[in-house]
Amino acid sequence: MPVQYKGAHGASRRWSLSPLFVGVMAAILAVGGVITDAQPTDASSRKVVIVVGPTSGSTDSYRSTARDIARQARSYGANVVEVYSPYATWRRVKQAAKGAHLFVYLGHGNGWPSQYAPNQQLTKNGLGLNSSAGRGDGNTKYYGAYYVKRGLQLSRGAVVLIIGACYAAGNSEGSKPTYSSSTARQRVDNYGSGFLRAGASAVIADSISGADYILKGLFRSTKTMRQIFWSSPRTTKRWDVTVNGKQSPNWAKGILDPHQR
Repeated sequence: MPVQYKGAHGASRRWSLSPLFVGVMAAILAVGGVITDAQPTDASSRKVVIVVGPTSGSTDSYRSTARDIARQARSYGANVVEVYSPYATWRRVKQAAKGAHLFVYLGHGNGWPSQYAPNQQLTKNGLGLNSSAGRGDGNTKYYGAYYVKRGLQLSRGAVVLIIGACYAAGNSEGSKPTYSSSTARQRVDNYGSGFLRAGASAVIADSISGADYILKGLFRSTKTMRQIFWSSPRTTKRWDVTVNGKQSPNWAKGILDPHQR
């Protein structure tokens, strides 16, 4: 998603407490002027790719959400390509993603920092896909930032949307619900890095709200990416926690919208 990092320009409210986050609802990481300089998009000229990875018993729910996203994108006139488990292999996803203006992923997340050491780019901060096609919704293989930045040939300036994945929005897993602001920032930076280096201008991760407000903002408004981000129906609008890219390109900036304990 073309987004200029919201935190880079302003940080209007300084996060002055030192809380533990119970959950991070959403995050955005972007480069350039994307956060503040979005323009309305002609959906008919845009390719939207939607990928659902295997998540065992949750896969049907992810597929249902993905089909809703596909219907919405098509209603705007976009060219939509869907790749769903049990056929969402790395080979098929790479092929489908070529030239994507909006790349949407729903599935497992494997990020860092986490309890699953060590930190490395082969399996972390990327996509959880089918290890082989047609063998159910439980055969997950992780393709980390190493593969994402080398294998995804997105349209230059593409937007990436990650829905429901652990770690991508700075969030944790259900069994480890609390974490520091520093940990959340690192997770957002790490998870977005591969996609930004693959040509995306913005990565939005939403752990709760879905995608309808984002698609509407991209295709049917003149809102900036910052405005689109804060238009979520579930946003707290209470905290403006900023992220400066370290693992991601050093010109990247980000925003978190957390719950506070």
